[in-house]
Amino acid sequence: MPVEILMPALSPTMTEGKLAKWLKKEGELIKSGDLIAEIETDKATMEMEAVDEGTLGKILVEEGTEGVAVNQPIGVLLEDGEGKDALKESNAGTPKGGAKVETHQEQENKPSSAKPPGDPKPVAKIVSTSAGVRVFASPLAKRIAADAGIELSGIDGSGPNGRIVKADVERTISQGGAGRVGPAAQSGPIPDFGQPYTEVPNSSMRKRIARRLVEAKSTIPHFYLTIDCRIDELLEFRKSINGNGDEGYKVSVNDFIIKACALALRKVPQANATWTEEAVRHYDNVDISVAVSTPEGLITPIVRDADKKRLGTISAEVKDLAARARDKKLKLEEFQGGGFSISNLGMFGIREFSAVINPPQVCILAVGKGEQRPVVVDGAVVIANMMSCTLSCDHRVVDGAVGAEFLQAFQSYVETPLRMLV
Repeated sequence: MPVEILMPALSPTMTEGKLAKWLKKEGELIKSGDLIAEIETDKATMEMEAVDEGTLGKILVEEGTEGVAVNQPIGVLLEDGEGKDALKESNAGTPKGGAKVETHQEQENKPSSAKPPGDPKPVAKIVSTSAGVRVFASPLAKRIAADAGIELSGIDGSGPNGRIVKADVERTISQGGAGRVGPAAQSGPIPDFGQPYTEVPNSSMRKRIARRLVEAKSTIPHFYLTIDCRIDELLEFRKSINGNGDEGYKVSVNDFIIKACALALRKVPQANATWTEEAVRHYDNVDISVAVSTPEGLITPIVRDADKKRLGTISAEVKDLAARARDKKLKLEEFQGGGFSISNLGMFGIREFSAVINPPQVCILAVGKGEQRPVVVDGAVVIANMMSCTLSCDHRVVDGAVGAEFLQAFQSYVETPLRMLV
């Protein structure tokens, strides 16, 4: 009997994705474990493995199709000995209720309250928001949000497959309405005033980043602490390490920063945390999220157990994670989680900046460039290599004294790099 191949949920919050590429053609034999398609989410492109064996009898969703709902049939697998006639005799390729599987274009032409394909009794509706983002929300959540003037696209759902439920909307309201629709969002399309322009459609990743940034700046009480680190010893130490060249790697200043942050978090574990409405979670492991720029926006792959790793190991991991992040080849566990983030713009010549916290984390360190500056040492003005670092803190979890204590510990490792090897 023909078996439906369904759009997989590649993360707990995924509700839809893009079928980027078919790796098998109609008529090809498929074995369990074979890679059959590439699925693109808002942060990564992942390969889909076959669970069953058979022949790919029919492709229902063409590659390149966006907005394919989780659990929607995307293809049909014929079992051993079955021909294409079996497709006509079975309901494979249609939802359980017998309805026709709709193409992506047909879905877009339907009203936004249409039921998701393949789900005859949905617990949520697909809602089209003013920002053009389709989200899953329960009818009750939708009504409460509408009454409160809340924009659903600004809410991360905690229900099945990331659906927005009543509790999510009520939490947003209690936090001051992170998703509230402002005048600009309600004003409709922006007039072009006769000016020439080129429109670049927002990718799923860019939309996700926008929602997260709005959430962060609307709901997290940020405050900022800046410290200047003298890095002359660090630069000399780095030069001596890289000058050897026998290990096959080149350690960067950023690798030292990751290690210094990790060791400082061991000393000040209050900063290695995430916020929830019920409790603050302090993590046993030190997992550092490192901001990486990609053509579609920032992503934060994670260096796990960074406090326990050698500088050379950190260097190799960061290079590998950054390369795969730009190619959208990261695994879920490689960019989801982490207890602390680092954003380094020093290589772009930025002297100092303040970064936006990556929720639910409570701290992010913004690192500026190392440069020669006049400083006073023992009453005399000398030229030293200095680097400004700004810590953004969530005041709900990290008080000023805790943030200052972390920066002091971080500074001590940066200015005396040999301590990182002890």
